[in-house]
Amino acid sequence: MLNLILTETYMNFHQASRAEAAPGQKTIALLRDRDLSLPVTTIHGNRPGPRVLLTAGIHGCEYCSIQAAIELASELDQDAVAGRLTIVHLANASGFSERLSEIVAEDGKNLNRVFPGRDDGSQAERLAHLITSLQDDADFYADMHGGDLHESMHPFVFIPGVAEEQVTDRARQAAQVLDVDVRVLSSATTGAYNSAALRGVPSLLIERGGNGVWSRAEVDAYKRDIRALLAHLQLLPPLAESPHREQREIRDAVYLTAKDQGCWYPEVTPGAPVSQGEILGTVRDIFGRAIDCYRAEKDGIVLYMTVSLAVKAGTPLVAYG
Repeated sequence: MLNLILTETYMNFHQASRAEAAPGQKTIALLRDRDLSLPVTTIHGNRPGPRVLLTAGIHGCEYCSIQAAIELASELDQDAVAGRLTIVHLANASGFSERLSEIVAEDGKNLNRVFPGRDDGSQAERLAHLITSLQDDADFYADMHGGDLHESMHPFVFIPGVAEEQVTDRARQAAQVLDVDVRVLSSATTGAYNSAALRGVPSLLIERGGNGVWSRAEVDAYKRDIRALLAHLQLLPPLAESPHREQREIRDAVYLTAKDQGCWYPEVTPGAPVSQGEILGTVRDIFGRAIDCYRAEKDGIVLYMTVSLAVKAGTPLVAYG
């Protein structure tokens, strides 16, 4: 029998660092720290097991991840769970409601670039600090992302390359159960999952969907990946059929950014192979005159790319490897 507790929980920061669900309970709570709030579902099984944290909506317009988190929180219950699963449905509520690419509305900062955050900082920094407290109460962390409003994406997974070896190894083993054919070993120290990994929490970042839309097929694929991950971590029972694909690990991805403002005309698509010297796209001025032509530095496949016509100097165009 489902023991569901619906609460609007007003907590100080230290209380919010503990997911509030007793064994055998599923709680739905709006966790608050002063003017901050996080919509969280916590599912605590009767059997011992790992503590797993999922977050979605760190970028508020990556809709497939958010919808997948909403549905998983509804579908999963404590009878199937061993341990504790905490799902943050939407980390960046203002970015979501205002339909802002990447940033938090209140301070204009990219939440994924300010971890581990600060308790006395701006809105994004305080959100990061609150999420960091949830990470530190977890044995494994998965951050759910996808292409933003202007991005098209080939499904793949990031694993941390800057953490201790055993942390990266656990993340790599977990990544291999996902139904994606590429994993990227990240050398970055920024980002929610890298921040958690640097503090010893095995973590990964999943990328699915994009273009400011979500589809039933993409959300279902996202949910299958999360269920496979949770089964691998032994929080859920083994799956009757596990998604599995051969994965290639990319250790030196190229992140191409625009040199100048202008109109972007890509000549590649996500998931497509590229060869060294191949034209990836051209930036032109408003009169249609070519400003910059971009060619691949090496062979690889396209991971994600900007699909909007407008681009600014210094902003991403194509990632490949």
